[in-house]
Amino acid sequence: MKIIDTIALVLIIIGAINWGLIGIFNFNLVETVFGGLSVISRIIYILVGISGLWGIKLIFNRD
Repeated sequence: MKIIDTIALVLIIIGAINWGLIGIFNFNLVETVFGGLSVISRIIYILVGISGLWGIKLIFNRD
């Protein structure tokens, strides 16, 4: 697996865990660690979103 695929999968997992925490406990881990909508939080959200789009490619890529 390419390194970019691995990074994307890790970010997708982080995003999924964060959404699960929000849904179950109303607890946003990213905002707790990095502050509410700080520059770092926004960068993390953007990277998770891009990784989600990259994940679409992984679904159809059958190496």
